Amino acid sequence: MRIDVVSIFPDYLSPLQLSLVGKARDAGLLDLRVHDLRDWTTDRHRTVDDTPVGGGAGMVMRPDVWASALDDVLQDGAHLLIPTPSGEPLTQRNAEALATESQLVVACGRYEGIDARVAEHYRARGVRVTEFSIGDYVLNGGEVAALVVVEAVGRLLPGVVGNPHSLVEESHGAAGLLEYPVYTKPPAWAGLEVPEVLMSGHHARIERWRRDQALARTAARRPDMLAALDVGTLDKHDLATLADLGWRVVDGALTRD
Repeated sequence: MRIDVVSIFPDYLSPLQLSLVGKARDAGLLDLRVHDLRDWTTDRHRTVDDTPVGGGAGMVMRPDVWASALDDVLQDGAHLLIPTPSGEPLTQRNAEALATESQLVVACGRYEGIDARVAEHYRARGVRVTEFSIGDYVLNGGEVAALVVVEAVGRLLPGVVGNPHSLVEESHGAAGLLEYPVYTKPPAWAGLEVPEVLMSGHHARIERWRRDQALARTAARRPDMLAALDVGTLDKHDLATLADLGWRVVDGALTRD
């Protein structure tokens, strides 16, 4: 997979040289390229923005500069991603779909954002364009969101994560639950003990405890995720645990009492 990130602050993306994403780049599992938008400017001030049409606060990024950059970077079949607080929420399911793409191009806006005609123009040309948000808050620019989407997608590529099974058990994974609590040595710390079942060596009991903890944590923190579960994936032990937590299957769906 190839991912291109275009920004006026390319050094902001330097953390992508670290950890699993950096190792994936070095191993050739991920072709990651960061570009400076100002390289496509034509004036001596390297201007990328101008005042908003109709008035208002702030500055807006120019469509002509962005088009020059994107025309050079976008390849056939590329998917253009534009981080914006007004975009659709980025989810794990989105990340999984994006991980199957051949090229992602992330356009990092600044100031009041990128001229809306950029997204409109490339959609009209047949380019897939997704305006996405990483949360209900506003940042100074799209670089943080670019870091998020690159890491969320990059870790799903084959060979990037050492144990692929961890992608199933983790929060928002294929199981559709939040992950159970995890512990390590020492078994006793600050007056707190690791749960005894985890020290038992009884793998079936450990697996059941972790599953129950995942169900309980999801019920407490993200009931919306629990309500969305496919009840066909739940066994009798799951249903008993959920009943103790106040959840029942009604008309084929989980519902709180």
